[in-house]
Amino acid sequence: MNYFKKNILGLLVITFLSVNTICLAQTDGVTESNDNVKTAKKKKKKKKKKVKLPEIDLSHWKVTLPVTNDKGKPYEIEPPEILDFANNETAKPYMYIDSTKGSIVFHAMPTNSKTANTKYTRSELREQMIPGENNKNWTFADGAYMKGKISMEETSRNSEGKYHRTIIMQIHGRLTNEQRDLIGEDDNNAPPILKIYWDNGKIRVKTKVLKNINATGAELLHDDAWDDDEGFNFEQKVDFKKFVLEVKVSDGKMVIILNGNEYKVYDDINIKKWGVFENYFKAGNYFQSRDKGAFSKVNYYELEVSH
Repeated sequence: MNYFKKNILGLLVITFLSVNTICLAQTDGVTESNDNVKTAKKKKKKKKKKVKLPEIDLSHWKVTLPVTNDKGKPYEIEPPEILDFANNETAKPYMYIDSTKGSIVFHAMPTNSKTANTKYTRSELREQMIPGENNKNWTFADGAYMKGKISMEETSRNSEGKYHRTIIMQIHGRLTNEQRDLIGEDDNNAPPILKIYWDNGKIRVKTKVLKNINATGAELLHDDAWDDDEGFNFEQKVDFKKFVLEVKVSDGKMVIILNGNEYKVYDDINIKKWGVFENYFKAGNYFQSRDKGAFSKVNYYELEVSH
């Protein structure tokens, strides 16, 4: 009898251990299966790339690109066609959206697409206060503000190993039709009062100064009355990182701000006398080299203008 009881007890223990082992195996299998599902979900999430779009309204800008039109002149796109630039086959190599960064890329290189009074080419926006119209512009007395979030995406190097530089923002002067006729010019072009460069990783500012500080009236309207200043370099080095530039203009004053904490102020007699001109903003990539194979790509993530 005792022998029989011992056998029964042994069978019960073996059965219990077997069932417990099977349950543990099934639990481990479910856990492992759940872990595999979680891993698969994580992998799927990693594969998804978020589409980003630049925060830029182009309804008051036209663009000049480093390619010629059917008349051999620089190819331009004005509003409203510029709003669909991403689908313009001619524009695609030179102005396109990078949806991974959320930027408009302005790509420029030496070509035969040169505007008047320059040897360099550009992929650059020109402000139009009235869309499709160049004759309505602003003065310093009117006031103006431009802000851009920018980065240098890529640029080539010169024979000395230095990066090629490019102008990323400008304020360009313009003669009214009356001023043009008064001094006998054949176009409305006036010098740029402001050029902001990406220069070997730093931000460099150039403006204009009078050759004769006592010049007045019609004398101020001539291009050769003005010369380049010595230039100014901001302390911060931006390299290929994002940075923010602001340009604030008021009567007799111009302020350039880098990343909200470094300022350059112009409020001398040259700026005051510049008030005789009309002006417009420019932004993009005005490439400053004719070297063979040279190029640069500039990202604009944000761009805003107000008056």
